Amino acid sequence: MTKAEIVNEVAKATGVEKTTVQAIVEGFMESVKGSLSKGEPVYLRGFGSFIIKHRAQKAARNITKKTTMTIPAHDIPAFKPAKVFVASVKDEK
Repeated sequence: MTKAEIVNEVAKATGVEKTTVQAIVEGFMESVKGSLSKGEPVYLRGFGSFIIKHRAQKAARNITKKTTMTIPAHDIPAFKPAKVFVASVKDEK
C-alpha cells in the first residue's frame, strides 16, 4: 500500500478532503522522523513502536577485491509491531 492509497482510504472512511488527509499523514511522518532523529522512540499503543536500533562495528569482506573492511557502528530506524497487531495479522491468513 502506498501513501496515496492510505490517503484515499482515510479520506473515504472519514469524509475529510484528500488534501487535508495528505497534510495530516505528512505531518505524522515528519513527527516520527523528527522524534527518531532526536533519539526518542515513538510508541503507538496497539500498533507498534518506531525505535532506533544500534548496530555495532563489524568486519566485512569485499569479495570482488578480496579485501576486508570495517563497517563503523551506526544507528538505524526500526519498527517493532505490537503483539495485538502481530496476532491480528496471523489470524487474517
